[in-house]
Amino acid sequence: MEKDFLEHGLNFNRRRFLSKLSLGLGSVALGSLLIPDLFTGGMDESSLPPGIPDFAPKAKRVIYLFQNGAPSQLESFDYKPKLREMMGQELPASIRAGQRLTGMTANQASFPLVGSYYDFKQYGDSRAWVSDLFPYTAKVVDDICIIKSMHTEAINHDPALTFFQTGAQQGNRPSMGAWLSYGLGSENKNLPAFTVLLSRGKGNGQGVYSKLWTNGFLDSTHQGVQFSSGEDPVLYLKDPEGLNRFERRKMLDKLSELNAISSQEFGDPEISAKVQQYEMAYRMQTAVPEVTDLSKEPDDIIKLYGPDCLVPGTFAANCLLARKLSENGVRFVQLYHQGWDQHGNLPSEMAGQAKDVDQASAALITDLKQRGLLDETLVIWGGEFGRTNYSQGKMTKDNYGRDHHPRCFSIWMAGGGVKPGIVYGESDEFGYNVISNPVHVHDFQATVLHQLGLNHEKLTFKHLGRRYRLTDVAGKVVKDILI
Repeated sequence: MEKDFLEHGLNFNRRRFLSKLSLGLGSVALGSLLIPDLFTGGMDESSLPPGIPDFAPKAKRVIYLFQNGAPSQLESFDYKPKLREMMGQELPASIRAGQRLTGMTANQASFPLVGSYYDFKQYGDSRAWVSDLFPYTAKVVDDICIIKSMHTEAINHDPALTFFQTGAQQGNRPSMGAWLSYGLGSENKNLPAFTVLLSRGKGNGQGVYSKLWTNGFLDSTHQGVQFSSGEDPVLYLKDPEGLNRFERRKMLDKLSELNAISSQEFGDPEISAKVQQYEMAYRMQTAVPEVTDLSKEPDDIIKLYGPDCLVPGTFAANCLLARKLSENGVRFVQLYHQGWDQHGNLPSEMAGQAKDVDQASAALITDLKQRGLLDETLVIWGGEFGRTNYSQGKMTKDNYGRDHHPRCFSIWMAGGGVKPGIVYGESDEFGYNVISNPVHVHDFQATVLHQLGLNHEKLTFKHLGRRYRLTDVAGKVVKDILI
């Protein structure tokens, strides 16, 4: 009987062992899929990704085409014939309802309504209204989701721009790209998770500053890497004259040893972060020249984006580069195109701005779609707020300006699990207030994170005794626009 009991015990243990082993093998397989370098022998703890999604993501990457300066929704995607009918008449006090104005128009004696100089037409199966200023975007209207009910509290450029990028109107907060780098890591160990591209139109420009792509209180490895339009896309990336790759490798290895000693002595996480940045720069020396070389793009792609895509530093060139960076695993590509601040001379200035960006923005959608990348790439187009329905200063039918308007404006999104060919939200007949499906900046941010598999309430970082997040203490996912 004792022998039977012992054999029973051995069988039980054997079954448990085999069961545990099968679970372990499954975990090993999953680990190798999530972290491809896990068993190559060439990876240390510092190169592990910061985290994995909270749930299955619809998007892997983001390309954010930020139109810095705030394009007018009334000359782009929010058609308001009422403003033409009431041209020159006073904005009804009941519509404004004492809402805050900027210092540039607060003391105006009157607020004359002004309709768009440009006509609108309906396009696509969605029958969305699009201004004549955006003929190329009109052709892809069934691939995009136009949101006409965005709103924000910020009424001036710097706080409004900072709010969109960091979730706060003040500085020293991590930008959206930094949060994604922190939450998901990079798909390509030879390229940064977060890159920044700048271009400038012919209109009145508002400045952009490095605080918009800062890591804030996160490790400096999550800071955006700015690419320039010069001969060296990333400054100081090349080895100095007289130093070859072998010598650079030896120098970095020795530097790493010294930093490891300092890290043990002082316990400063930024020391390890700096070592990681040195190593990233070393790997980028090979990867960056290849990914930024646009000379091998076929003629049909050049024609798609337009001739400006061969001119470094233009919006078109940056859109094409954004596609290349994204398909090579860069998690968040941020473009800033300056020149949208039309307080006066709007009809002619905005025409120039629209011409700069319209073809390339639509081309990016088409290019990603034909490569099978649009479904996993979230593309965003829009500025920091909208424009007033009344003219700033003197106006004529052919010449007017519009002041800042945070209460209601338009953006569009495409790909990455966003419903194509829909228009979401609505403003009143004056284009002044949101009347259905409002979308706040924090809602927008929560939705972007959600599409990448991140819960905006869980993606937090403890700093100075408080847990911070991109959406602060607000934000809800706009599920109505998601597939």
